Amino acid sequence: MGETMKKTVFISGPIQGMENMQDYRNVIGQLCLSLGYNIIDPWQREKNLYNRDEPCWWMKVPAHEFVKRDLEDIDRSSMVVAYLPRLSAGTCMEIFYAKQKGKHVVVVSDIDCLSPWITVHADKIVKNFKELEEELEKHV
Repeated sequence: MGETMKKTVFISGPIQGMENMQDYRNVIGQLCLSLGYNIIDPWQREKNLYNRDEPCWWMKVPAHEFVKRDLEDIDRSSMVVAYLPRLSAGTCMEIFYAKQKGKHVVVVSDIDCLSPWITVHADKIVKNFKELEEELEKHV
C-alpha cells in the first residue's frame, strides 16, 4: 500500500500595510507543521519585494506574474487558511479563487460581521488560533 501524501496548506493573509506584522504566518505555519501538514507561505518568497520604501512600489513590478505565483501556489495546495484581522483585497481574492478550485477554505477572523462574500466562500470560520487548531485536526 502506498504512503499517504501530506496535505498542503496555503497561508493567506494581509501583507500590504502590515509588512511589519507578519508573525501570524509563523504561528499558522508552526501549527500546521506540528499537525503534519506541508505549508506554502507566499510571504517567504515575496517579503523582499515588500521591504521597499517607495510608495506604491507594487505598481512597478510585473503584477501579472506576482498574482500568478500565488494562484499557482493555491493550485498546489489542498487547503487555504486565510487570516483576516482586517479586510484585505488580496486575501479575499485568494479565498474566492481557492473555493472555485475546490479547496477547503478556513478563515481565521474575529471580525463580527464578515462580508457575505467571505462567509459564502469559507468552509469554516474560526475566531482564533485555538479554534484553527481544532479545525485542522479534523482534516489531517
